[in-house]
Amino acid sequence: MDFLSYFALVVLFLVVLILAYGMIAIHDIPYHMAQKRNHPHQDAIHAGGWISLFTLHAIWPFLWIWATAYHPQGGYAGKPREKTDQAAAEGSDATSRVAALEKKIAALEANASKSRGPQSE
Repeated sequence: MDFLSYFALVVLFLVVLILAYGMIAIHDIPYHMAQKRNHPHQDAIHAGGWISLFTLHAIWPFLWIWATAYHPQGGYAGKPREKTDQAAAEGSDATSRVAALEKKIAALEANASKSRGPQSE
């Protein structure tokens, strides 16, 4: 064999090794995402990644979705809403409005019972 044949053989082996390493490295991406997000099911995602390796990454997209669906503060509901001063002011305003409406209802009920007077049955 000449030099070019040996060189082609070495390149072939390197390509096969790089592809094998790439497949193994790719299967772990959802697990690393789950670790970063402190996902409660990170062990299951890691096991699923290894299973995905043997199924030619057929379930890998679902593991990716599962890992990204969890947010550390909001859980599976997503990112928590930002609280602003305006929202807090509206909340306290709503509380005072409810209290005022309850007072009005109580006053109306008292007026209604006074205007009916004693009921004879």
